[in-house]
Amino acid sequence: MTPFFREGHGFIEVVCGSMFSGKTEELIRRLRRALIAKQVVRVFKPALDRRYDDTDIVSHSSLRIPSQVVAKAAEIPSLVPEGVHVVGIDEAQFFDDEIVPVCRELASRGIRVIAAGLEQDYLAKPFAVMMALMVEADYVTKNLAICVVCGNPAIRNQRTTEKSGQILVGGADAYEARCRHCFRAGGSEPTPLFAPAGESR
Repeated sequence: MTPFFREGHGFIEVVCGSMFSGKTEELIRRLRRALIAKQVVRVFKPALDRRYDDTDIVSHSSLRIPSQVVAKAAEIPSLVPEGVHVVGIDEAQFFDDEIVPVCRELASRGIRVIAAGLEQDYLAKPFAVMMALMVEADYVTKNLAICVVCGNPAIRNQRTTEKSGQILVGGADAYEARCRHCFRAGGSEPTPLFAPAGESR
């Protein structure tokens, strides 16, 4: 549910979920609705994310919206002048710890803040920044993807490359959405949910 926005009353919304769950699509949808309502909007993304475009925020399904690229969260407040109603932030998990006080500051200025991001990494461990943002948020929306193995709701990010490290920027070339049953943190293939006729699991 998108909350009702009363001008001058700021709050924080977080849209989270696994990869391919439509987080960025939902962020863009909310921002476009604000624009239709003739609200003043500013949009930001981390410099680390240049997968689909150097500046625009782009979803996996190719929806896009112009944004400003920032290297650090602390840069955002000075780029939000008086009169802005809504601030959108994509890939929040890539920002440093300052993203939480930045969102808090913007909300205290009467701004509606919408932040989208992954809440867990490829090992199913939480991103600390997203945990803190979800606690700080007034509204949290958790999106589910579809497991590519069995078709059930997916909450995990299966890394399909040999690269390690918590942060690896990528799309379908490096990740799959997996459900709890089919997810393998070590990268091994899951046992099919239903074995072919004549075979046992």
